[in-house]
Amino acid sequence: MNERPAGSRRYSYLGPAGTFTEAALKQVPEAVGEDWRPVANLGEALNDVVTGVSDAAMIAIENSIDGGVTVAQDALATIPDLRIVGEYLVPVSFVLVARPGARLEDVEVVAAHPVAYGQCRAWLDGNAPGHRHLQATSNVQAAADLFDPEKGIDAAIAPPGIADHYDVEVLAEGIAENPDAETRFVLVSRTVPVGEPTGADKTSLIVELPDDRAGALLDLLEQFATRGVNLTLLASRPVGDRMGRYRFVIDAEGHVKDERVADALLGVKRFSPNVVFLGSYPRADRIAASIRDAHDDGTFRDARDWLRGVIEGTADSEG
Repeated sequence: MNERPAGSRRYSYLGPAGTFTEAALKQVPEAVGEDWRPVANLGEALNDVVTGVSDAAMIAIENSIDGGVTVAQDALATIPDLRIVGEYLVPVSFVLVARPGARLEDVEVVAAHPVAYGQCRAWLDGNAPGHRHLQATSNVQAAADLFDPEKGIDAAIAPPGIADHYDVEVLAEGIAENPDAETRFVLVSRTVPVGEPTGADKTSLIVELPDDRAGALLDLLEQFATRGVNLTLLASRPVGDRMGRYRFVIDAEGHVKDERVADALLGVKRFSPNVVFLGSYPRADRIAASIRDAHDDGTFRDARDWLRGVIEGTADSEG
């Protein structure tokens, strides 16, 4: 592996060039002109960050069709000292490509990443009945494998623009079932100080329930509800030590430096035996949270000032 130039930063991403992950990394202004390292899988990308090979890694975390990327959620739950520092949205569409001169009616083996295949399976069932799916580590790699005779691949599901990277023929465009699909990516670094709020932020964490009892999940959710913190993601993942034990992946509107979010996280920490704070960062869609007057920062500060006055005997105990 080549050493990076002195003073430069390195970013790992799922390669090869042309993947949706690379498209997400192109949205990071500070990454432009820096050293980009394509890797084979998500685990390698995060290991680059942990070992210091790279300063940050871009990984897929959620898809609007298939939901959370579970391997990413589990990795963030179990690998210490990682921090999400940004999120990025990439529209997802697919084309079916083959070697030059191929015909759609001759397609029998289709290479694709499993997520992409799931989004395109209905089209393939209708237009290439009897086809067989061969898994690929990425959709760009699927196109590259077309030229490996040992793979025995007739066609590949790939991102638009793949013909800019490989000598392929596009057999069909827009083959995904949902034209509005998009994937959410996050930029992950080693633990760094939390940045300042922007007014349109998201906070991510992973929380385990303290025990298996009726109402335990409700108690967790009330930590957010009573403070006016809306959740944009709530997903369960098995802890893995025994049946029936789950951790919850949570995305909350707002920033840890917002009074309502900070107060909610304090409640969660008192409630849960294991909380992993993944970061507070600007939302990709730049949508600001809708906050009731009872939950704005000033209300929380006024309440603390009132309590301090009660304790010190300098305020009216009735407020």
